[in-house]
Amino acid sequence: MMIRKKDFIELDFTGKIKESGQIFDTTRKDDADKIGLEKVKPLKICVGEGMLVKGFDESLEGKEAGKNYSVELEPKKAFGARDLKLVKIIPISIFLEKQINPYPGLILNMDGIIARVSSVSGGRVITDFNNPLSGKSIIYEFKINKLIEDKSEKLNALAEFFLNDAEAKIENDKAVIISNAKSKVFEQKVKEILNLEIEYKKRQ
Repeated sequence: MMIRKKDFIELDFTGKIKESGQIFDTTRKDDADKIGLEKVKPLKICVGEGMLVKGFDESLEGKEAGKNYSVELEPKKAFGARDLKLVKIIPISIFLEKQINPYPGLILNMDGIIARVSSVSGGRVITDFNNPLSGKSIIYEFKINKLIEDKSEKLNALAEFFLNDAEAKIENDKAVIISNAKSKVFEQKVKEILNLEIEYKKRQ
């Protein structure tokens, strides 16, 4: 049976940088061991709903469960081209005020955005706000384990993706979400894809 847009699937994959062959993400235990990733498990997603990078998401349509596939993505279909406007020169005093001693290669979280220090000289710090994988060609090797048919499992797949550790169940034709977090995007997807209204309950 061919996979179509809006189908829910369980997916195993390994993502590699084409040039170096370096693994940057995986759900497979043997590959996870190579990069020191712990507690990996298959991903449950809804095809075509932006839960994967664009090119990978698009490549799932027309595939079959149980078969191994590989797709190569140019930067614009993966993590985007590098944008020189995202490379900023920041005075070193800004870092020192926050008791950060910048050095080339340092990865920082600056107001929720991941940045990498490229160079430090003459009191100026060149900081790159591009995704570390931008400008790179990517290869995904993947297998669709199964098509997900159960509505509760579909709801949980969306809850896990958008709300992280929420508990979700269906009661009286309503999605009951036990979580201290809320998400408008999550609510939209549940209504649009599963045709369910949402009731939130706070975690005790």
